[in-house]
Amino acid sequence: MKNEYDIIVVGSGHAGIESALAGARMGCSVLLATFTKDKIGYLSCNPAVGGVGKGQLVKEIDALGGEIAKITDNAGIQFRVLNSSKGPAVWSSRAQVDRNKYLLYTQNALKKESNIEILEGEVTGLLVENNRIRGVEIDGEIILGKAVILTPGTFLNGKMHIGLETFPGGRMEEPRVSKKLSNSLKKLGFDMLRFKTGTCARFDGKTIDFTKLKAQYGDTPPAPFSFSTSTIEAQQVPCYITYTNEETHKIIRENLSSSPLFTGVITGTGVRYCPSLEDKIVKFPHHTRHHVFLEPEGLETDIYYPNGISTSLPIDVQDKFIRTIDGLENVKIERYGYGIEHDVVEPTQLCPTLETKKIEYLYLAGQINGTTGYEEAAAQGLIAGINAALKIKRQQPFVLDRTTAYIGVLIDDLTTKGTKEPYRMFTSRVEYRLLLREDNANLRLHETAYKLGLINKDIWEKTRHKKQEMEELITELKEGKISLKDARITLYEHLIKPGIRIETLVSGGKYSEEVIRSAEIEIKYSPYVKQMLSEIKELRNLEKIKIPA
Repeated sequence: MKNEYDIIVVGSGHAGIESALAGARMGCSVLLATFTKDKIGYLSCNPAVGGVGKGQLVKEIDALGGEIAKITDNAGIQFRVLNSSKGPAVWSSRAQVDRNKYLLYTQNALKKESNIEILEGEVTGLLVENNRIRGVEIDGEIILGKAVILTPGTFLNGKMHIGLETFPGGRMEEPRVSKKLSNSLKKLGFDMLRFKTGTCARFDGKTIDFTKLKAQYGDTPPAPFSFSTSTIEAQQVPCYITYTNEETHKIIRENLSSSPLFTGVITGTGVRYCPSLEDKIVKFPHHTRHHVFLEPEGLETDIYYPNGISTSLPIDVQDKFIRTIDGLENVKIERYGYGIEHDVVEPTQLCPTLETKKIEYLYLAGQINGTTGYEEAAAQGLIAGINAALKIKRQQPFVLDRTTAYIGVLIDDLTTKGTKEPYRMFTSRVEYRLLLREDNANLRLHETAYKLGLINKDIWEKTRHKKQEMEELITELKEGKISLKDARITLYEHLIKPGIRIETLVSGGKYSEEVIRSAEIEIKYSPYVKQMLSEIKELRNLEKIKIPA
Protein backbone atom coordinates (compact mmCIF):
# COMPACT_ATOMS: atom_id res chain seq x y z
CA MET A 1 0.00 0.00 0.00
CA LYS A 2 1.22 3.49 -0.87
CA ASN A 3 0.99 6.48 1.46
CA GLU A 4 -0.40 8.84 -1.19
CA TYR A 5 -3.22 8.54 -3.75
CA ASP A 6 -5.04 10.80 -6.16
CA ILE A 7 -8.44 9.96 -4.62
CA ILE A 8 -9.34 8.40 -1.28
CA VAL A 9 -12.89 7.03 -1.08
CA VAL A 10 -14.20 6.42 2.43
CA GLY A 11 -16.94 3.78 2.46
CA SER A 12 -17.75 0.99 0.01
CA GLY A 13 -21.51 1.12 -0.43
CA HIS A 14 -23.16 2.03 -3.73
CA ALA A 15 -21.82 5.60 -3.66
CA GLY A 16 -18.28 4.53 -2.80
CA ILE A 17 -18.22 1.81 -5.44
CA GLU A 18 -19.22 4.18 -8.26
CA SER A 19 -16.86 6.91 -6.99
CA ALA A 20 -13.90 4.55 -6.93
CA LEU A 21 -14.64 3.08 -10.37
CA ALA A 22 -15.19 6.48 -12.00
CA GLY A 23 -11.98 7.92 -10.57
CA ALA A 24 -9.96 4.85 -11.56
CA ARG A 25 -11.37 4.74 -15.09
CA MET A 26 -10.39 8.38 -15.53
CA GLY A 27 -6.79 7.49 -14.75
CA CYS A 28 -6.54 8.33 -11.05
CA SER A 29 -5.00 6.16 -8.36
CA VAL A 30 -7.77 5.34 -5.87
CA LEU A 31 -7.74 4.03 -2.31
CA LEU A 32 -11.08 2.57 -1.21
CA ALA A 33 -11.25 2.46 2.60
CA THR A 34 -13.84 0.18 4.17
CA PHE A 35 -14.52 -1.60 7.45
CA THR A 36 -14.86 -5.05 5.86
CA LYS A 37 -13.71 -6.05 2.35
CA ASP A 38 -15.98 -9.09 2.27
CA LYS A 39 -19.08 -6.90 2.63
CA ILE A 40 -18.37 -4.68 -0.39
CA GLY A 41 -21.47 -4.79 -2.61
CA TYR A 42 -23.72 -6.19 0.12
CA LEU A 43 -27.32 -4.96 -0.20
CA SER A 44 -28.27 -3.62 3.23
CA CYS A 45 -32.00 -3.50 2.61
CA ASN A 46 -34.18 -5.24 0.01
CA PRO A 47 -32.64 -7.31 -2.81
CA ALA A 48 -33.85 -5.06 -5.61
CA VAL A 49 -32.61 -2.26 -7.85
CA GLY A 50 -34.66 0.40 -9.64
CA GLY A 51 -38.27 1.45 -9.30
CA VAL A 52 -40.27 4.57 -10.12
CA GLY A 53 -37.79 7.40 -10.66
CA LYS A 54 -34.96 5.11 -9.58
CA GLY A 55 -34.83 3.07 -12.77
CA GLN A 56 -34.15 6.31 -14.65
CA LEU A 57 -31.20 7.01 -12.35
CA VAL A 58 -29.75 3.55 -12.99
CA LYS A 59 -30.08 3.99 -16.77
CA GLU A 60 -28.31 7.37 -16.56
CA ILE A 61 -25.53 5.95 -14.38
CA ASP A 62 -25.05 3.23 -16.99
CA ALA A 63 -24.98 5.79 -19.80
CA LEU A 64 -22.20 7.60 -17.92
CA GLY A 65 -20.12 4.45 -17.58
CA GLY A 66 -21.26 3.41 -14.10
CA GLU A 67 -21.51 -0.18 -12.96
CA ILE A 68 -24.81 -0.65 -11.10
CA ALA A 69 -26.85 -1.53 -14.21
CA LYS A 70 -24.38 -4.16 -15.44
CA ILE A 71 -24.18 -5.75 -11.99
CA THR A 72 -27.98 -5.82 -11.79
CA ASP A 73 -28.26 -7.48 -15.21
CA ASN A 74 -25.80 -10.17 -14.15
CA ALA A 75 -27.44 -10.78 -10.76
CA GLY A 76 -31.08 -10.16 -11.74
CA ILE A 77 -33.68 -12.87 -11.12
CA GLN A 78 -36.81 -10.89 -12.03
CA PHE A 79 -37.19 -7.82 -14.26
CA ARG A 80 -40.28 -5.62 -14.57
CA VAL A 81 -41.09 -2.27 -16.15
CA LEU A 82 -43.27 -0.33 -13.73
CA ASN A 83 -45.87 2.18 -14.98
CA SER A 84 -46.01 0.30 -18.29
CA SER A 85 -49.73 1.13 -18.59
CA LYS A 86 -48.82 4.84 -18.61
CA GLY A 87 -46.77 6.91 -21.03
CA PRO A 88 -43.13 6.07 -21.84
CA ALA A 89 -41.89 9.11 -19.92
CA VAL A 90 -42.63 7.39 -16.61
CA TRP A 91 -41.75 3.80 -17.53
CA SER A 92 -39.38 2.71 -14.76
CA SER A 93 -37.32 -0.47 -14.70
CA ARG A 94 -37.00 -2.58 -11.55
CA ALA A 95 -35.20 -5.85 -10.89
CA GLN A 96 -35.03 -8.38 -8.09
CA VAL A 97 -31.44 -9.50 -7.68
CA ASP A 98 -29.62 -12.44 -6.18
CA ARG A 99 -28.04 -10.86 -3.10
CA ASN A 100 -24.91 -13.05 -3.10
CA LYS A 101 -24.33 -12.74 -6.84
CA TYR A 102 -24.72 -8.98 -6.64
CA LEU A 103 -21.95 -8.85 -4.04
CA LEU A 104 -19.64 -11.09 -6.10
CA TYR A 105 -20.14 -9.17 -9.36
CA THR A 106 -19.49 -5.89 -7.53
CA GLN A 107 -16.27 -7.13 -5.99
CA ASN A 108 -15.12 -8.53 -9.35
CA ALA A 109 -15.73 -5.15 -11.02
CA LEU A 110 -13.47 -3.47 -8.45
CA LYS A 111 -10.77 -6.16 -8.77
CA LYS A 112 -10.58 -5.58 -12.53
CA GLU A 113 -9.52 -1.95 -12.03
CA SER A 114 -5.75 -1.86 -11.52
CA ASN A 115 -5.94 1.75 -10.28
CA ILE A 116 -7.98 0.75 -7.20
CA GLU A 117 -6.52 -0.48 -3.91
CA ILE A 118 -8.78 -1.58 -1.06
CA LEU A 119 -7.86 -1.07 2.59
CA GLU A 120 -9.70 -2.34 5.65
CA GLY A 121 -9.78 0.13 8.50
CA GLU A 122 -11.57 3.05 10.11
CA VAL A 123 -11.08 6.61 8.92
CA THR A 124 -10.79 8.47 12.22
CA GLY A 125 -9.92 11.95 10.98
CA LEU A 126 -9.50 14.30 8.05
CA LEU A 127 -6.24 16.09 7.29
CA VAL A 128 -7.08 19.69 6.34
CA GLU A 129 -4.69 22.58 5.63
CA ASN A 130 -5.81 26.06 4.59
CA ASN A 131 -9.37 24.86 3.92
CA ARG A 132 -8.13 22.13 1.58
CA ILE A 133 -8.23 18.39 2.19
CA ARG A 134 -4.81 16.77 2.23
CA GLY A 135 -5.63 13.23 3.29
CA VAL A 136 -7.14 11.07 6.01
CA GLU A 137 -6.14 9.27 9.17
CA ILE A 138 -6.86 5.53 9.06
CA ASP A 139 -6.40 3.70 12.35
CA GLY A 140 -3.72 6.18 13.39
CA GLU A 141 -1.86 6.26 10.06
CA ILE A 142 -1.87 9.33 7.81
CA ILE A 143 -2.54 8.64 4.12
CA LEU A 144 -2.34 11.58 1.74
CA GLY A 145 -4.85 12.20 -1.02
CA LYS A 146 -5.33 14.95 -3.58
CA ALA A 147 -9.10 14.51 -3.16
CA VAL A 148 -11.24 12.69 -0.60
CA ILE A 149 -14.77 11.40 -1.19
CA LEU A 150 -16.82 10.52 1.90
CA THR A 151 -19.45 7.82 1.34
CA PRO A 152 -20.00 6.31 4.82
CA GLY A 153 -23.75 5.65 4.47
CA THR A 154 -25.54 4.58 7.64
CA PHE A 155 -22.19 3.90 9.33
CA LEU A 156 -21.75 7.65 10.00
CA ASN A 157 -22.38 7.55 13.77
CA GLY A 158 -24.95 4.81 13.20
CA LYS A 159 -27.19 3.56 15.98
CA MET A 160 -29.54 0.57 15.58
CA HIS A 161 -32.84 -0.03 17.38
CA ILE A 162 -34.87 -3.16 18.11
CA GLY A 163 -37.60 -2.25 20.57
CA LEU A 164 -36.10 -0.15 23.34
CA GLU A 165 -32.71 -1.82 22.91
CA THR A 166 -30.11 0.32 21.12
CA PHE A 167 -26.59 -0.51 19.99
CA PRO A 168 -23.99 1.02 17.65
CA GLY A 169 -23.67 -0.17 14.07
CA GLY A 170 -24.25 0.70 10.45
CA ARG A 171 -25.83 -2.64 9.63
CA MET A 172 -26.84 -5.76 11.58
CA GLU A 173 -23.83 -7.78 12.76
CA GLU A 174 -21.50 -4.89 11.83
CA PRO A 175 -21.05 -2.90 15.06
CA ARG A 176 -18.25 -0.58 13.91
CA VAL A 177 -19.33 2.99 13.20
CA SER A 178 -17.67 6.17 11.93
CA LYS A 179 -18.26 8.26 15.05
CA LYS A 180 -14.83 9.92 14.95
CA LEU A 181 -15.35 10.85 11.29
CA SER A 182 -18.67 12.46 12.21
CA ASN A 183 -16.96 14.39 15.00
CA SER A 184 -14.28 15.56 12.54
CA LEU A 185 -16.96 16.99 10.25
CA LYS A 186 -18.60 18.79 13.16
CA LYS A 187 -15.25 20.28 14.23
CA LEU A 188 -14.76 21.58 10.69
CA GLY A 189 -18.00 23.52 11.09
CA PHE A 190 -20.42 21.45 9.01
CA ASP A 191 -24.09 21.65 9.99
CA MET A 192 -25.36 18.15 10.70
CA LEU A 193 -28.76 16.44 10.71
CA ARG A 194 -29.95 13.10 12.09
CA PHE A 195 -31.99 10.78 9.85
CA LYS A 196 -33.59 7.38 10.40
CA THR A 197 -34.18 4.42 8.14
CA GLY A 198 -35.03 0.79 8.73
CA THR A 199 -35.28 -2.67 7.27
CA CYS A 200 -37.50 -5.73 7.40
CA ALA A 201 -37.11 -9.16 8.92
CA ARG A 202 -35.88 -12.11 6.82
CA PHE A 203 -37.88 -15.34 6.48
CA ASP A 204 -37.05 -18.98 5.77
CA GLY A 205 -38.94 -19.72 2.55
CA LYS A 206 -39.28 -23.39 3.46
CA THR A 207 -41.68 -22.34 6.24
CA ILE A 208 -43.88 -20.07 4.10
CA ASP A 209 -47.24 -21.40 2.88
CA PHE A 210 -47.14 -20.22 -0.73
CA THR A 211 -50.56 -21.75 -1.46
CA LYS A 212 -52.10 -18.78 0.34
CA LEU A 213 -50.13 -16.22 -1.64
CA LYS A 214 -50.47 -14.62 -5.06
CA ALA A 215 -47.47 -15.01 -7.36
CA GLN A 216 -46.13 -11.91 -9.12
CA TYR A 217 -44.06 -12.69 -12.21
CA GLY A 218 -41.62 -10.52 -14.10
CA ASP A 219 -41.80 -9.40 -17.72
CA THR A 220 -41.19 -11.87 -20.53
CA PRO A 221 -38.68 -11.45 -22.02
CA PRO A 222 -36.86 -9.55 -19.26
CA ALA A 223 -35.56 -6.13 -20.35
CA PRO A 224 -31.98 -5.39 -19.21
CA PHE A 225 -30.93 -2.22 -17.41
CA SER A 226 -27.62 -1.69 -19.18
CA PHE A 227 -27.44 -0.45 -22.76
CA SER A 228 -24.54 -2.87 -23.27
CA THR A 229 -26.49 -5.97 -22.14
CA SER A 230 -28.21 -7.79 -24.98
CA THR A 231 -30.12 -10.50 -23.10
CA ILE A 232 -30.73 -11.71 -19.54
CA GLU A 233 -29.49 -15.27 -19.10
CA ALA A 234 -30.28 -16.05 -15.44
CA GLN A 235 -33.31 -18.05 -14.32
CA GLN A 236 -36.26 -15.78 -13.51
CA VAL A 237 -38.42 -16.34 -10.41
CA PRO A 238 -41.63 -14.82 -9.01
CA CYS A 239 -42.28 -12.68 -5.96
CA TYR A 240 -45.37 -13.31 -3.83
CA ILE A 241 -48.02 -10.98 -2.44
CA THR A 242 -49.84 -11.18 0.87
CA TYR A 243 -51.40 -8.63 3.23
CA THR A 244 -51.45 -7.55 6.82
CA ASN A 245 -54.86 -7.65 8.52
CA GLU A 246 -56.77 -6.17 11.44
CA GLU A 247 -55.26 -8.68 13.88
CA THR A 248 -51.78 -7.63 12.73
CA HIS A 249 -52.66 -4.00 13.32
CA LYS A 250 -54.22 -4.71 16.72
CA ILE A 251 -51.02 -6.35 18.00
CA ILE A 252 -48.92 -3.43 16.79
CA ARG A 253 -51.22 -0.79 18.34
CA GLU A 254 -51.11 -2.63 21.67
CA ASN A 255 -47.31 -2.53 21.66
CA LEU A 256 -46.55 1.02 20.55
CA SER A 257 -45.26 1.69 24.07
CA SER A 258 -42.28 -0.52 23.23
CA SER A 259 -41.65 1.10 19.83
CA PRO A 260 -38.53 3.30 19.74
CA LEU A 261 -40.29 5.35 17.06
CA PHE A 262 -43.21 6.33 19.31
CA THR A 263 -41.43 6.58 22.66
CA GLY A 264 -38.88 9.21 21.65
CA VAL A 265 -35.93 6.81 21.62
CA ILE A 266 -35.49 7.44 17.89
CA THR A 267 -35.07 11.17 17.28
CA GLY A 268 -33.94 11.08 13.64
CA THR A 269 -36.33 11.97 10.83
CA GLY A 270 -37.61 8.89 9.00
CA VAL A 271 -38.31 8.13 5.35
CA ARG A 272 -41.72 9.55 4.44
CA TYR A 273 -42.20 7.36 1.37
CA CYS A 274 -41.01 4.12 2.94
CA PRO A 275 -42.48 4.18 6.47
CA SER A 276 -42.29 1.37 8.97
CA LEU A 277 -45.38 -0.79 9.41
CA GLU A 278 -46.11 0.71 12.84
CA ASP A 279 -45.87 4.18 11.29
CA LYS A 280 -48.34 3.23 8.53
CA ILE A 281 -50.81 1.83 11.05
CA VAL A 282 -50.72 4.99 13.18
CA LYS A 283 -50.85 7.43 10.25
CA PHE A 284 -53.44 5.52 8.20
CA PRO A 285 -55.81 3.97 10.77
CA HIS A 286 -58.60 3.68 8.17
CA HIS A 287 -56.59 1.11 6.18
CA THR A 288 -57.50 -2.43 7.21
CA ARG A 289 -54.59 -4.04 5.38
CA HIS A 290 -51.23 -3.25 3.78
CA HIS A 291 -49.34 -5.03 0.99
CA VAL A 292 -46.49 -7.38 1.80
CA PHE A 293 -44.25 -8.38 -1.11
CA LEU A 294 -42.22 -11.50 -0.42
CA GLU A 295 -39.03 -11.08 -2.45
CA PRO A 296 -36.61 -14.00 -3.01
CA GLU A 297 -33.03 -13.20 -1.99
CA GLY A 298 -31.45 -15.51 -4.55
CA LEU A 299 -31.55 -18.73 -6.54
CA GLU A 300 -29.45 -20.73 -4.09
CA THR A 301 -31.07 -19.60 -0.85
CA ASP A 302 -34.50 -20.03 0.73
CA ILE A 303 -34.46 -16.58 2.37
CA TYR A 304 -37.25 -14.12 1.55
CA TYR A 305 -37.42 -10.38 2.21
CA PRO A 306 -40.94 -9.16 3.22
CA ASN A 307 -41.01 -5.75 1.55
CA GLY A 308 -43.62 -3.51 3.17
CA ILE A 309 -43.26 -4.45 6.84
CA SER A 310 -40.13 -2.62 7.92
CA THR A 311 -40.19 -2.41 11.72
CA SER A 312 -38.14 -1.66 14.81
CA LEU A 313 -40.57 -3.25 17.29
CA PRO A 314 -39.21 -5.73 19.87
CA ILE A 315 -38.45 -9.29 18.80
CA ASP A 316 -41.38 -10.83 20.69
CA VAL A 317 -43.81 -8.36 19.07
CA GLN A 318 -42.39 -9.09 15.61
CA ASP A 319 -42.90 -12.80 16.28
CA LYS A 320 -46.57 -12.17 17.10
CA PHE A 321 -47.65 -9.78 14.36
CA ILE A 322 -45.74 -11.48 11.53
CA ARG A 323 -47.47 -14.80 12.18
CA THR A 324 -50.93 -13.22 11.82
CA ILE A 325 -50.26 -12.65 8.11
CA ASP A 326 -51.65 -15.14 5.57
CA GLY A 327 -48.99 -17.62 4.54
CA LEU A 328 -46.70 -16.71 7.42
CA GLU A 329 -48.53 -18.48 10.26
CA ASN A 330 -45.62 -20.89 10.83
CA VAL A 331 -42.79 -18.88 9.35
CA LYS A 332 -39.29 -19.15 10.75
CA ILE A 333 -37.75 -15.69 11.17
CA GLU A 334 -34.07 -15.79 10.25
CA ARG A 335 -33.37 -12.17 11.18
CA TYR A 336 -35.52 -9.49 12.76
CA GLY A 337 -36.25 -6.01 11.46
CA TYR A 338 -34.55 -2.99 12.98
CA GLY A 339 -34.37 0.79 12.71
CA ILE A 340 -31.15 2.73 12.26
CA GLU A 341 -30.22 6.37 12.84
CA HIS A 342 -27.22 8.03 11.22
CA ASP A 343 -25.68 11.45 10.79
CA VAL A 344 -26.18 13.60 7.69
CA VAL A 345 -24.33 16.68 6.44
CA GLU A 346 -26.86 19.38 5.52
CA PRO A 347 -26.49 19.22 1.69
CA THR A 348 -26.77 22.93 0.84
CA GLN A 349 -23.16 23.07 2.06
CA LEU A 350 -22.21 21.35 -1.23
CA CYS A 351 -21.49 22.63 -4.72
CA PRO A 352 -23.31 21.03 -7.70
CA THR A 353 -20.15 18.93 -8.21
CA LEU A 354 -20.71 17.51 -4.68
CA GLU A 355 -17.53 19.19 -3.48
CA THR A 356 -18.01 20.88 -0.11
CA LYS A 357 -18.03 24.67 -0.05
CA LYS A 358 -15.99 24.77 3.16
CA ILE A 359 -13.18 22.38 2.27
CA GLU A 360 -11.72 22.25 -1.24
CA TYR A 361 -11.21 18.79 -2.80
CA LEU A 362 -13.52 17.19 -0.20
CA TYR A 363 -16.58 15.51 -1.77
CA LEU A 364 -19.63 13.87 -0.17
CA ALA A 365 -21.94 11.30 -1.76
CA GLY A 366 -24.81 9.04 -0.73
CA GLN A 367 -26.73 8.95 2.53
CA ILE A 368 -24.32 11.41 4.13
CA ASN A 369 -26.08 13.98 1.91
CA GLY A 370 -29.54 13.04 3.18
CA THR A 371 -30.72 10.63 0.50
CA THR A 372 -32.18 7.16 0.84
CA GLY A 373 -31.84 4.37 -1.70
CA TYR A 374 -29.15 2.44 -3.55
CA GLU A 375 -29.77 4.30 -6.81
CA GLU A 376 -29.61 7.83 -5.36
CA ALA A 377 -26.34 6.92 -3.63
CA ALA A 378 -24.80 5.38 -6.75
CA ALA A 379 -25.70 8.45 -8.83
CA GLN A 380 -24.04 10.82 -6.37
CA GLY A 381 -20.99 8.59 -6.06
CA LEU A 382 -20.50 8.61 -9.82
CA ILE A 383 -20.72 12.41 -10.04
CA ALA A 384 -18.39 12.90 -7.08
CA GLY A 385 -15.84 10.49 -8.57
CA ILE A 386 -15.96 12.18 -11.98
CA ASN A 387 -15.56 15.66 -10.52
CA ALA A 388 -12.77 14.69 -8.13
CA ALA A 389 -10.82 13.29 -11.09
CA LEU A 390 -11.52 16.36 -13.23
CA LYS A 391 -10.44 18.76 -10.48
CA ILE A 392 -7.20 16.85 -9.91
CA LYS A 393 -6.53 17.14 -13.66
CA ARG A 394 -7.46 20.86 -13.54
CA GLN A 395 -10.26 20.34 -16.05
CA GLN A 396 -13.73 21.88 -16.15
CA PRO A 397 -16.25 20.38 -13.69
CA PHE A 398 -19.04 18.09 -14.85
CA VAL A 399 -22.48 19.30 -13.80
CA LEU A 400 -25.81 17.88 -14.94
CA ASP A 401 -28.70 20.30 -14.55
CA ARG A 402 -32.46 19.76 -14.21
CA THR A 403 -32.97 19.85 -17.98
CA THR A 404 -30.46 17.13 -18.85
CA ALA A 405 -30.86 14.27 -16.36
CA TYR A 406 -32.67 12.87 -13.34
CA ILE A 407 -29.25 12.95 -11.68
CA GLY A 408 -29.23 16.69 -12.28
CA VAL A 409 -32.59 17.07 -10.53
CA LEU A 410 -31.40 14.97 -7.60
CA ILE A 411 -28.26 17.02 -7.03
CA ASP A 412 -29.94 20.37 -7.73
CA ASP A 413 -32.65 19.61 -5.16
CA LEU A 414 -30.08 18.63 -2.54
CA THR A 415 -27.64 21.48 -3.07
CA THR A 416 -30.15 24.32 -3.53
CA LYS A 417 -33.17 23.30 -1.44
CA GLY A 418 -31.62 20.91 1.05
CA THR A 419 -33.77 18.26 2.68
CA LYS A 420 -35.36 17.86 6.10
CA GLU A 421 -36.11 14.17 5.56
CA PRO A 422 -34.47 11.29 3.69
CA TYR A 423 -34.68 12.26 0.00
CA ARG A 424 -36.05 9.77 -2.53
CA MET A 425 -36.24 10.27 -6.29
CA PHE A 426 -39.65 10.25 -8.05
CA THR A 427 -40.66 10.97 -11.63
CA SER A 428 -42.88 13.75 -10.23
CA ARG A 429 -39.80 15.71 -9.10
CA VAL A 430 -38.61 16.00 -12.72
CA GLU A 431 -40.15 18.90 -14.63
CA TYR A 432 -38.78 17.78 -17.99
CA ARG A 433 -39.49 14.07 -17.65
CA LEU A 434 -40.85 13.87 -21.21
CA LEU A 435 -37.29 14.67 -22.32
CA LEU A 436 -35.49 12.62 -19.68
CA ARG A 437 -36.69 9.09 -20.30
CA GLU A 438 -35.12 5.70 -19.71
CA ASP A 439 -35.05 4.88 -23.42
CA ASN A 440 -32.96 7.91 -24.39
CA ALA A 441 -30.47 8.04 -21.49
CA ASN A 442 -27.73 6.76 -23.80
CA LEU A 443 -28.62 9.30 -26.50
CA ARG A 444 -28.44 12.07 -23.90
CA LEU A 445 -25.28 11.07 -22.06
CA HIS A 446 -23.06 8.67 -24.04
CA GLU A 447 -21.20 11.40 -25.92
CA THR A 448 -20.22 13.09 -22.65
CA ALA A 449 -19.25 9.76 -21.09
CA TYR A 450 -17.02 8.98 -24.09
CA LYS A 451 -15.28 12.36 -23.87
CA LEU A 452 -14.67 11.78 -20.15
CA GLY A 453 -13.15 8.38 -20.86
CA LEU A 454 -15.89 6.48 -19.02
CA ILE A 455 -17.09 4.38 -21.97
CA ASN A 456 -15.16 2.97 -24.91
CA LYS A 457 -15.41 3.97 -28.56
CA ASP A 458 -17.41 0.88 -29.57
CA ILE A 459 -20.23 1.75 -27.16
CA TRP A 460 -20.29 5.37 -28.33
CA GLU A 461 -20.26 4.36 -32.02
CA LYS A 462 -23.18 2.00 -31.41
CA THR A 463 -25.20 4.86 -29.90
CA ARG A 464 -24.24 7.21 -32.74
CA HIS A 465 -25.43 4.60 -35.22
CA LYS A 466 -28.74 4.24 -33.37
CA LYS A 467 -29.20 8.01 -33.40
CA GLN A 468 -28.50 8.18 -37.14
CA GLU A 469 -30.98 5.39 -37.87
CA MET A 470 -33.64 7.11 -35.76
CA GLU A 471 -33.10 10.33 -37.72
CA GLU A 472 -33.35 8.43 -41.02
CA LEU A 473 -36.59 6.75 -39.95
CA ILE A 474 -38.11 10.01 -38.75
CA THR A 475 -37.14 11.67 -42.06
CA GLU A 476 -38.83 8.84 -43.99
CA LEU A 477 -42.00 9.33 -41.96
CA LYS A 478 -41.93 13.09 -42.61
CA GLU A 479 -41.60 12.48 -46.34
CA GLY A 480 -44.16 9.67 -46.57
CA LYS A 481 -47.81 10.62 -47.19
CA ILE A 482 -51.16 9.12 -46.29
CA SER A 483 -54.66 10.08 -47.48
CA LEU A 484 -57.33 10.49 -44.81
CA LYS A 485 -60.81 11.47 -45.99
CA ASP A 486 -60.41 15.08 -47.22
CA ALA A 487 -56.76 15.55 -46.24
CA ARG A 488 -53.37 14.22 -47.20
CA ILE A 489 -50.86 14.33 -44.34
CA THR A 490 -47.41 12.96 -43.60
CA LEU A 491 -46.94 9.66 -41.80
CA TYR A 492 -45.13 11.65 -39.10
CA GLU A 493 -48.22 13.82 -38.49
CA HIS A 494 -50.44 10.74 -38.54
CA LEU A 495 -48.29 8.95 -35.95
CA ILE A 496 -48.60 11.86 -33.49
CA LYS A 497 -52.32 11.08 -33.18
CA PRO A 498 -53.45 8.96 -30.20
CA GLY A 499 -53.95 5.28 -30.92
CA ILE A 500 -51.79 5.17 -34.05
CA ARG A 501 -48.85 2.75 -33.76
CA ILE A 502 -45.67 2.90 -35.78
CA GLU A 503 -45.88 -0.82 -36.65
CA THR A 504 -48.79 -0.04 -39.00
CA LEU A 505 -46.67 2.50 -40.91
CA VAL A 506 -43.20 0.94 -41.01
CA SER A 507 -42.32 -2.42 -42.53
CA GLY A 508 -39.96 -4.59 -40.50
CA GLY A 509 -36.44 -5.59 -41.42
CA LYS A 510 -34.72 -2.30 -42.18
CA TYR A 511 -34.64 -0.96 -38.62
CA SER A 512 -34.19 -2.71 -35.29
CA GLU A 513 -37.03 -2.93 -32.80
CA GLU A 514 -35.10 -0.61 -30.46
CA VAL A 515 -34.74 2.08 -33.14
CA ILE A 516 -38.41 1.82 -34.14
CA ARG A 517 -39.61 2.04 -30.54
CA SER A 518 -37.38 5.03 -29.68
CA ALA A 519 -38.37 6.87 -32.86
CA GLU A 520 -42.06 6.35 -32.10
CA ILE A 521 -41.66 7.79 -28.59
CA GLU A 522 -39.78 10.81 -29.97
CA ILE A 523 -42.53 11.47 -32.50
CA LYS A 524 -45.42 10.97 -30.07
CA TYR A 525 -43.92 13.45 -27.62
CA SER A 526 -42.63 15.92 -30.25
CA PRO A 527 -45.32 18.64 -29.80
CA TYR A 528 -44.76 18.67 -26.03
CA VAL A 529 -40.99 18.43 -26.36
CA LYS A 530 -41.00 21.45 -28.67
CA GLN A 531 -42.79 23.45 -25.98
CA MET A 532 -40.39 22.22 -23.29
CA LEU A 533 -37.34 23.13 -25.36
CA SER A 534 -38.75 26.64 -25.71
CA GLU A 535 -39.15 26.84 -21.92
CA ILE A 536 -35.60 25.59 -21.40
CA LYS A 537 -34.25 28.22 -23.81
CA GLU A 538 -36.09 30.92 -21.87
CA LEU A 539 -34.73 29.50 -18.61
CA ARG A 540 -31.18 29.61 -19.99
CA ASN A 541 -31.63 33.27 -20.92
CA LEU A 542 -32.94 34.10 -17.45
CA GLU A 543 -29.94 32.38 -15.85
CA LYS A 544 -27.61 34.74 -17.76
CA ILE A 545 -29.19 37.85 -16.22
CA LYS A 546 -27.03 39.36 -13.50
CA ILE A 547 -28.87 40.72 -10.47
CA PRO A 548 -27.38 44.07 -9.36
CA ALA A 549 -25.83 44.09 -5.89
